[in-house]
Amino acid sequence: MRLVSRLLPLAVLVSGALLAQKPVVGIGGIMHETNTFNAKKTDMAVFEESIRGAEGIVRGEKIIEEFSEANNTTSGFIQGAKKYGLEIYPTMFAGPQTLGTVTDETLDTLTQELIERLDSAPKLDGILLFLHGTMVAESYPHADAEVVRRVRAKFGDAMPIVVAHDFHANVSEEIVELTTALVTYKQNPHLDAMQAGMHAARILADTIAGKVKPVQAIAKPPMNYNLIFQNTYAEPFKPITDESIRLEQNPKILAVSVPGGYQWSDIPAMGPSVIVVTDNDPELARREAQRLADMLWATRDKIQLDLPSPAEAVRNAMAAERFPVVLMDTGDNIGGGSPADSTFILEELLKQKATGWVVVIADPEANEAAFRAGVNGAFDMEVGGKTDSQHGKSVRIRGRVKALTDGQFIETEARHGGGRYWDMLPTAIIEAEGSTRDLPNILMLTRKRIIPFSLHQLISQGIYPERQRILVAKGTIAPRAAYGPIAAEVVAVDSPGVTAVNPKHFEYKNVRPGLLGID
Repeated sequence: MRLVSRLLPLAVLVSGALLAQKPVVGIGGIMHETNTFNAKKTDMAVFEESIRGAEGIVRGEKIIEEFSEANNTTSGFIQGAKKYGLEIYPTMFAGPQTLGTVTDETLDTLTQELIERLDSAPKLDGILLFLHGTMVAESYPHADAEVVRRVRAKFGDAMPIVVAHDFHANVSEEIVELTTALVTYKQNPHLDAMQAGMHAARILADTIAGKVKPVQAIAKPPMNYNLIFQNTYAEPFKPITDESIRLEQNPKILAVSVPGGYQWSDIPAMGPSVIVVTDNDPELARREAQRLADMLWATRDKIQLDLPSPAEAVRNAMAAERFPVVLMDTGDNIGGGSPADSTFILEELLKQKATGWVVVIADPEANEAAFRAGVNGAFDMEVGGKTDSQHGKSVRIRGRVKALTDGQFIETEARHGGGRYWDMLPTAIIEAEGSTRDLPNILMLTRKRIIPFSLHQLISQGIYPERQRILVAKGTIAPRAAYGPIAAEVVAVDSPGVTAVNPKHFEYKNVRPGLLGID
């Protein structure tokens, strides 16, 4: 467990006049959730690719336009600045979808641009950074810490730097040493992304004003907290989340974060953490961080995997008395870095002659064939399983093209991560063989992979999810915020793939020795 205190900027030591002006804070971020088991490297082209209806890299004043009305961390920075009397200087936010290791060249390019944009501000009283917390580059196992190290080297020890992380962050001692304060989401699914950004802004504002002097401690229990059990709205994680919220009622405690970690980054920092930020009370920070880490460790007997196979999950769903049943395709968890074209569950739906199902597959080739056929045209093609050999074989689908759309939709509610604008690119809806008028079998073919964080992904395409029997969502915990309210049951499936929740599918080489939950 490590303890860190950062010096206050000289301005707060000088009386009134220097603080009369509204403090200026730079906001920016480089967000990447790196799946080191995915062989496809993440380069600048991946970062620049358009996602969620926006540029992959958003710069300058476009940040205000793009994120002000969202429910994500960046909008939390913007709203927090307004609430706590800060003037923001927007720089850049880069955030592609999850893939494999980031190239060193890409990390260098993005970090250099971030620093140059921060340095172009007329003045800066503080810096707010959104870093996912799981970025791995070729030469930097904890690339988020490397970003902060370079920013810190440029602006000095006196500059307050507050970082916000995702709940799945693999937090290292290094980044805690480098930051004035570190805050992560508390919730998974991530419904508090905006609140985390506002929390970070409040700590920074109070630090600049001289109201608080943050010190922070980190404790890491020697375990992998499997993603299956990282639902903060249910046992065994919920009591720990509740305690982190309760502790923040103490005016001496500025923030308590208990990120669950990300098990597909094979690095020494992999696993859950507790970070406690106090107002100049190092012993309190150390004590509470260790106490919550002990609470995590005490749940180790409750996090044993026991999940159905794809065949068993489909069989049980067909026999259910209440619908819809949502099957979580954990091995093809798009948010975790999978290709979105796994066919293990789709194959079982066809083999077992299920009816009333919905499956979304990213398959540009099949998608384009559907557009050539046109609405009401016949569709007969091998679908899915085309990215690699880990996600099943291609499956023959026969049916008709029911609809063709531009693939765009909006989510106005606070869902996982808080994204508002989404773009699947041109999208085809196939009504597969075996459909009835009341129970259609629906295959949605997209040209790009889209994380199933929103029911509007289906509703916008004319699909009424509550009328279907079986919905397949390619994720583990995150889609529950959208699917949970309409589901009779949500079932995590032990499906193979690059995001399989069973660690036995992978060979870990770089995690800490003796880490519980890997074998």
